[in-house]
Amino acid sequence: MPYERFQPRFTDVMDALGRGTYDEFLVGGFLPLAGDLTAHLARGIRAADVGCGTGRCVNLMAQAYPASTFVGYDLSAGAIARARTEAAQLGLANAAFEVLDVTQLPAAPGFDAVFAFDAIHDQAAPATVLRRVYEALTPGGVFFMVDINGASDVEADKGNPFAPMMYAMSTLHCMTVSLAAGGAGLGTMWGRELAERMLAEAGFLDTAVHEAPGDPINLIYVTYKPDEP
Repeated sequence: MPYERFQPRFTDVMDALGRGTYDEFLVGGFLPLAGDLTAHLARGIRAADVGCGTGRCVNLMAQAYPASTFVGYDLSAGAIARARTEAAQLGLANAAFEVLDVTQLPAAPGFDAVFAFDAIHDQAAPATVLRRVYEALTPGGVFFMVDINGASDVEADKGNPFAPMMYAMSTLHCMTVSLAAGGAGLGTMWGRELAERMLAEAGFLDTAVHEAPGDPINLIYVTYKPDEP
């Protein structure tokens, strides 16, 4: 079943699922796990959010780090419209949003940081998206990826209390949306092992994986594009 069949309600559902957690934990809990990223954001860098949805994370970061500029990309025109409306209501001159299939993420002029919040596993072409993120980062740039806390082996998820819910979401939305587009169909529970392997295959180095504060459903992956010789 293609992504369009889930609209417009899907945008509201995803916003409701994530907004409370990100409001409480993104700036004070999630971002500090990425070493000196918060210092760079405070100083002023260029950052992107791929699969930004209604743009709440972009707007929160733009509020917290006014010296940095942020752009959010998403396939949903409705979600992007809501993101722009919220940014305007908040008076954020450093937050912008564009409707874009992130397999077409521009490589120039480049970003110092790229974020993905529960977005990579939904992609029809996740390996392509990860590679485009890598190419869009400046040397030494950071990729901050929040994605589902699961294992790549179904057997290993037997003790995960959230697994029944997450596998249901996977089969009823994430996998079918990707497969309808001729995609990989990773699903929600693609798992840490596959995520780390795909990040390495895209070129990223030194991936660190953290539990997400206040959010047992997710893990936080912090990884880097190597500095040029």
